[in-house]
Amino acid sequence: MSGAAWVPAPGPTNSLVDVAGLRVGHCTRDEPGWLTGVTVVVAPLGGVVAGVDVRGGGPGTRETDVLDPRNLVDRVHAVVLGGGSAFGLAAADGVMDALAADGIGWPVGEPGQIVPIVPSAILFDLGRGGTWGHRPRAEDGRAAYAGASAAAVEQGCIGAGTGAKVGGFKGGIGSASVVLASGTTVAALVAVNAVGSAVDPATGLPYAVGLGLGDELAHVGRPSGAELEESRARAEALPPNAGRPGLATTIGVIATDATLTKAQCQKAAGIGHDGFARALKPVHTLFDGDTLFALATGERPAPDPVEQTLLMEAGADCVARAIVHALLAATSVDRSADGGVALRSWADAFPSALAR
Repeated sequence: MSGAAWVPAPGPTNSLVDVAGLRVGHCTRDEPGWLTGVTVVVAPLGGVVAGVDVRGGGPGTRETDVLDPRNLVDRVHAVVLGGGSAFGLAAADGVMDALAADGIGWPVGEPGQIVPIVPSAILFDLGRGGTWGHRPRAEDGRAAYAGASAAAVEQGCIGAGTGAKVGGFKGGIGSASVVLASGTTVAALVAVNAVGSAVDPATGLPYAVGLGLGDELAHVGRPSGAELEESRARAEALPPNAGRPGLATTIGVIATDATLTKAQCQKAAGIGHDGFARALKPVHTLFDGDTLFALATGERPAPDPVEQTLLMEAGADCVARAIVHALLAATSVDRSADGGVALRSWADAFPSALAR
């Protein structure tokens, strides 16, 4: 309506696939002894421009150097997020093989001679299902790719978030999007597996709950005092602010349909880490390998400097909102009988907070 004030709102699915052309697939390994998985973001045909920013002190990544703006390759064909610590990087092999079989990749010679570009990052979930050696492999990456679709992103304990934890609660996959006044869409998908907590110990509320758009998070209320005291006693809402090497890491993808350069994507990924800081405390510790990729499909015009600033800030808020969605969508798990973890979900710890 002419003269009406613009009100920010999520896209149709409030998830990463609101950026047209992107597809997301999961492979979930939660059978006995397993608690891990793979999530793949598949680019439109021809690939997307991408950047990356790695902040955590214990990262596990693959093909991130190719995203340096000084380097040649300017398109990626998929991004893989997975569990399994450094072993889980093998999942990208399956995605590369599947892309190559579909004829998708960076041309390196004669027709048909291609190399798919698939940057990847992993989080630590080894042993959480009970068996240390169970981790994603190439076949799991291929399965995630085969299941990729443009349907609303399934969230919670799925894909790379299957074995995730955040502070003392169960973690998982979360996603969120926003449509800017210009019509540009910005979205994020995050696998939340942090040393730090996403929950304010004083209130029991997610740190970033106030960033919800419209009534997006209006159903989330303050939990009862009794539930909060019980959670504190269990060290869920106030976990120790320390960890052991390799036992965490939050990873994710920001995307937009705007036209951005590699350098601008790298900057967007860096500002996206502000979203981690808005939703997690502490963040970027020596025991996290926090990594964010940024993708630009180029379906809309390049933003001017002001619009670029708004776009990148929106990406950070999408990251924070996605972390809240991951916390809310996670479900409790108990693999203690198999030697694995027992973790309550935020929803099970604070049922009164969702009662309304």
